[in-house]
Amino acid sequence: MVVARLSDLPEVDSDCPELRKQSEAMLVQEMLFASHLGLSTAIVRLHGMRHVNLARITYSIVGHHSHCPLFQLWFQVPMVNPEVNAASFREGEEQPDLEDPWEWWNKFRLLCNSDKKVGVALELSADLPDEPVISRWLGEPLKSLVLHTSLFLTNRKGYPVLSQAHQSIIKRFAHLNLQVIITGANRHSSIKNYMQYIDHVYQNSVKSEQRVPYSSGYEDHLQIPLQPLMDNLESTTYEVFEKDPVKYSEYLNAIYQALIDKVPEEEAETNVQVIMVVGAGRGPLVTASLKAAESANRKVRIYAVEKNPNAIVTLLSLKEEVWKDSVTVVSCDMRDWPAPEQCDILVSELLGSFGDNELSPECLDGPEKFLKPDGISIPCSYTSYIRPLQSSRLHNGVGEGTLDKPFHKKFQTPYVVHQLNTYNITPPKPLFTFHHPNRETPVDHTRYGHLNFHITQNSVCHGFAGYFDAVLYKDVKLSILPDTYSKGMFSWFPIYFPIKEPIRLKKGDEMEVHFWRLANKKKVWYEWCVSSPVQVPVHNLNGKSSSIGLY
Repeated sequence: MVVARLSDLPEVDSDCPELRKQSEAMLVQEMLFASHLGLSTAIVRLHGMRHVNLARITYSIVGHHSHCPLFQLWFQVPMVNPEVNAASFREGEEQPDLEDPWEWWNKFRLLCNSDKKVGVALELSADLPDEPVISRWLGEPLKSLVLHTSLFLTNRKGYPVLSQAHQSIIKRFAHLNLQVIITGANRHSSIKNYMQYIDHVYQNSVKSEQRVPYSSGYEDHLQIPLQPLMDNLESTTYEVFEKDPVKYSEYLNAIYQALIDKVPEEEAETNVQVIMVVGAGRGPLVTASLKAAESANRKVRIYAVEKNPNAIVTLLSLKEEVWKDSVTVVSCDMRDWPAPEQCDILVSELLGSFGDNELSPECLDGPEKFLKPDGISIPCSYTSYIRPLQSSRLHNGVGEGTLDKPFHKKFQTPYVVHQLNTYNITPPKPLFTFHHPNRETPVDHTRYGHLNFHITQNSVCHGFAGYFDAVLYKDVKLSILPDTYSKGMFSWFPIYFPIKEPIRLKKGDEMEVHFWRLANKKKVWYEWCVSSPVQVPVHNLNGKSSSIGLY
């Protein structure tokens, strides 16, 4: 990829009219010439906070110029203010309060209306900032890393290498597939040596990175959550989920422990446990139940309940060829099924990316009536979590998405997304919890929660990331929380709740967020808003933009 380097012209924001106009004309001419040459991208250096006219020129070119419809501009921003090093040599002088280069960029991109064709070329410095400052750049539209040759050391063989600290930075950003620009005088035998070394670091990073299986191609790709009650899942969807090596292994473990606890060893030959697998799909939980019973040396009788007529065909085939008389296949909506007997263990896999967003609480209302008083539900509980996130890529993706909805409704719809180009502003906090079996009367699955998040550095909130964890049985758990993630599991990506207008957050702010889970006879939906430090209107009021259908 060839990237044009434009002249360094901070004078476009000069107070001198003549100098400003001359610089502006030169910069525009260079941009148009780069586009004329067929180059898709040019890079410009950003200097401090004084760049309003530069932003106007940029937005005019990338957003509205007929000769540059696909032209992108990358702005080279230092990770650390260059004045920091200069100030450190001034002994005895009071250290000035220097501007954060991220603030340069943030002001600039807001003036450009966060246009997706305006990106960042992040310049690494010799002295690296604190971890939170580095992490914040992960939420920006990074296009390139810029490394000066002076950052490289020389190893024993005479080749250029980076310090461990700088290598770790390269690895942190490797998953974003950034271009790397080497600048400065060649201090080694060949400029190729620098690129070969960077390629080596990248390759090692890819090998060591624990990527989520089957996630390739879905990075930062917005998807509408499944609606398994309203829609019958396709065979290919079942097939992908069934390949998850962790989920069904943990379910098997939970069922095994439940059988051991329910049936003493002396009753192993006489006590037959009734297991109801509701929402059986194509049968992976039925198979897990049979394997658990075999491992525990316990006898079971299994009902496989499924409403999808297409999946029923597979279940009946498995019954005839594999399961035989140990399994009864039932073609029925679990909520309407008149079970012929009570069960000892109720097994389901109705969880979504936000725990309850595929209506597990509502679905289990019916079959829980047939669970014995001492019966076990697997899972027995699940909790949703949220936290504010910064990601201009996700926010832009919502507005530009192909979802067939009016523009304002796109920002009032949650999305499932494998989040990479994202900065997590705070740690997540628990929001809603559901327990099973639910013996409450009357049953109420609506919820309201409000959470406070302490902001530790300046940032921009583009919405909220949602996660869940579930207790299957006792200490057997599933989690998509980053800190407790079930390693190797890929059945769920996090959920993203966007907000229409990004919120500027300052260090020390207390952000108060409100979430509702509401329902009527036809649907369930979420509403969300922010009450502090600014007021953001309630999103998805009355479920008019997005909802989960009950039928």
